Amino acid sequence: MTRKEIIDHIRESRSFLCVGLDTDLKKIPEHLLSEEDPMFAFNKAIVDATAPYCVAYKPNIAFYESLGVDGWLALQKTVDYIRQNHPRHFIIADAKRGDIGNTSKMYATTFFEKMDFDSVTVAPYMGSDSVKPFLDHSGRWVILLALTSNPGSHDFQFMEDADGTPLWRRVIETSQHWADEEQMMYVVGATQGRMFEQIRRAAPRSFLLVPGVGAQGGSLEEVCRYGFNDDCGLLVNSSRGIIYASNGSDFAEAAAAAAKELAGKMADILDEHNF
Repeated sequence: MTRKEIIDHIRESRSFLCVGLDTDLKKIPEHLLSEEDPMFAFNKAIVDATAPYCVAYKPNIAFYESLGVDGWLALQKTVDYIRQNHPRHFIIADAKRGDIGNTSKMYATTFFEKMDFDSVTVAPYMGSDSVKPFLDHSGRWVILLALTSNPGSHDFQFMEDADGTPLWRRVIETSQHWADEEQMMYVVGATQGRMFEQIRRAAPRSFLLVPGVGAQGGSLEEVCRYGFNDDCGLLVNSSRGIIYASNGSDFAEAAAAAAKELAGKMADILDEHNF
C-alpha cells in the first residue's frame, strides 16, 4: 500500500483511526467461546462493525502466538478477511521484531509474503542490518519503534550521547538514511505529549503510529496539536477502548459506537486543519 493510498483513505473516510486487535480469549464475550474459532469470530465481528470508522487494523501478534497453532490460524484468517472484505484498510503486524540480518529476512518473509501484512513494527536496537531486510519488500512498510508510551521508556530512550542527542532522536535521524517517508513510519506513544513537537522536527513528513490513546490515558487532542502535519501524518491506535467496549451480545455494536465517537473527534480535527 502506498503513502498516497493511506492519505486518500484518511481524507475520504474523515478518520485516521487504527483499531488494535489485541484479542484475548479471557475477555471476549462468553457466547463466542462455543464457536469453532472464537478468536476469528470475534475479530470478524469487530472488523465489520468498525471498518467505516477506521483506516487501519493492528493485530498484536503476542495475543495470537500465545495460543500456538490455533492462534496463528486465527490471525491468518483475520488478515485474509480484511484483505477480501475491506481491502483499503492498512494492516499492521504489531510484532516488534528485529534480529540479525538472516533472521530478520525470515521475519519479513513471514509477515509480508506468507501472511500479507502491509507493515510490521520493528525494534531498531540491533541497527541497520536488522531493519533493512524488511525494507527489501516493495510496497511494504517498516514501523520503527522510536519513543514508546510505557514507563520504562525512560530507562534507555532518553539517554543522551556526547552531543546531547537523546537515543530516540538518534534512532529517527539515523533510520531516515535507510528509507524515506514512503516506506518508514515510527511508533510514538500518545502519552509523550509535547514530545511530539520534537518528533516532528526530527521527522517532519513521516507517518507516526500512535498507541496509547484511550485506556492508556493519551490525549488525542494533544497528539494532534503537536503531531499533525500537512498529510495528517498520524495513525492513532485504540485497542481495548474499542474492542472491549462491551463483553455482552452487543459487543460489536458497542465497538462500532466507540470507534464512531473517536472517528468523529478525528473528523473535527481534520476539518480544523482544512484537510
